[in-house]
Amino acid sequence: MQPILSCRDVRVSFNGFQALQGVDLEVKPQEVRFLIGPNGAGKTTLLDVICGKTKASDGDVLYRQVENIRKLQEHEIVRLGITRKFQAPSIFANLTVWENLELSLKQERGLWSVMRAKMTGEDKEKMEAMLSRIGLMDQRHQLAGMLAHGQKQWLEIGMQLMQDPEILLLDEPIAGMSGTERHKTGELIHEISTACSVLIVEHDMEFVRNFSKQVTVMHEGKVLCEGTMSEIQQNEQVAEVYLGRRESAC
Repeated sequence: MQPILSCRDVRVSFNGFQALQGVDLEVKPQEVRFLIGPNGAGKTTLLDVICGKTKASDGDVLYRQVENIRKLQEHEIVRLGITRKFQAPSIFANLTVWENLELSLKQERGLWSVMRAKMTGEDKEKMEAMLSRIGLMDQRHQLAGMLAHGQKQWLEIGMQLMQDPEILLLDEPIAGMSGTERHKTGELIHEISTACSVLIVEHDMEFVRNFSKQVTVMHEGKVLCEGTMSEIQQNEQVAEVYLGRRESAC
């Protein structure tokens, strides 16, 4: 199966500091892939490059093997089918859950287009299906700012999915969640993967072990190794540079 996303020799430098030192990474269609590694390994920087927030100094980021998105702007990358959820929820607190999803509907974004836009029956069905998917149907008329932390995270994931992405980037999606919320988020991620690929930065090794399919370990701006979590745990290099520091968690 051909990868939907390919990072080839991606490099990023910040004032002489090499944040990424030639990263190669492939994500296949409908894959759930976790990025793990110590702080400063370059995981979030790699997501920043993929979504266009940070520009790589060298290398290629290929979407569907034909479109090099390395130099595109963030909004152009979203239109292609790659969306990003950052660690802190970014929602409209003074709008209802329903209104947040409505604003996120995939549509033309010009001023005139937005002013003329009318919700169709198909749009409403799509929003209702999303509310059910993220478990917020009963809260659809509630102000988003009044939601619990985990619910806010699910709402933003739903907002990203309203764009019909083919790749969803998640940065520590379970931070601050309870055990029940973490489990529900893991199940949601796997449900999402039936329609799009999911690339996740995560530090919680129990969550990675329970919900990962493929894992990529990064260290000092490079890919150290990749494989299943079982294979990763048996890798001596990983044990030395990362897992050994948190052996009890793995």
